[in-house]
Amino acid sequence: MTKYNDEYDWRAAQISSCEKVLTAIDEHIEIVKSSMEDDFDGTKDRYISAILRSKKSVVNEMRGLVNSEMIDIDIDFDFYTDTPKDKDPDSFSPTLRRYHCELWSKSLPSGSNFHLNLDVPKLLHHKSELGEYLLSSDCIGHDYSNVKKMSQIIGQLEVEEIKEFSHICSTIGAYVVFPSKRIDNQMTINGARGCNSKIQDRFDLTLECIRRFYLGEPSPLTPVLERYSDFFHLFSNFKGYVDFFLLQDLVINDYNEVNFWLAFDNFSRHPLPRNLSEYLDYRIRVTNFIKLRNQRISRSITS
Repeated sequence: MTKYNDEYDWRAAQISSCEKVLTAIDEHIEIVKSSMEDDFDGTKDRYISAILRSKKSVVNEMRGLVNSEMIDIDIDFDFYTDTPKDKDPDSFSPTLRRYHCELWSKSLPSGSNFHLNLDVPKLLHHKSELGEYLLSSDCIGHDYSNVKKMSQIIGQLEVEEIKEFSHICSTIGAYVVFPSKRIDNQMTINGARGCNSKIQDRFDLTLECIRRFYLGEPSPLTPVLERYSDFFHLFSNFKGYVDFFLLQDLVINDYNEVNFWLAFDNFSRHPLPRNLSEYLDYRIRVTNFIKLRNQRISRSITS
């Protein structure tokens, strides 16, 4: 008998079973349509109708499971509050992990269901005909208060200002997921964008790299994005990726440009703010983006 960690895991397993049954039903209907001969008394049509009634029953059961497993998402929740001291919420906040699982378990642009589960500790897991994916959380809003190079700038701010910005950067709108399984023992996207001197963990610059990836154009993150191309192909194109992860407020001009947090010069300048004025501009733009994305997340759940 299968053992489940909690009721959430049990529901996820039941939903997965329903998905497999629905796939089998659809395949059987296609076989019947192509192989069963038409007859004068409508036997074929009645048989297909009976199968469709069974399918409807499974769909209703799955809908009930999905609705009952939905969790409330608090867009003001600070993930450091349920993370052990000196640990990273990306790996250690159970609330953040559940929020990711809830938010990104949905239909892809192709119509395929991208259901995630919590079977793998600290990660999110998907396995279907689309492939198998292990995803990890990554913070996309940074206050840089712990970056040594920024200490002189941060030191000019009031403690409460720093705390307020740090809190905004610790809510769900400041997090996204990327593939976490190393390929050929090389860096993941999380690691590469943090270590790359032209990116320095800035997500607006990361998104520009992703935009160029979909266009086949080079960027500082081209090697790592190409390693994980199967993940990005799930979303069909840049618009599909942006819409799936509710990043619309970080693009402009019909998805043709990224709405950068600092002046952009084709990755030539150092990505960190160079003075207090730049940092304050950066903080305003990051704060506005996270707040707007939090609102999008809230609307996506209620709808």
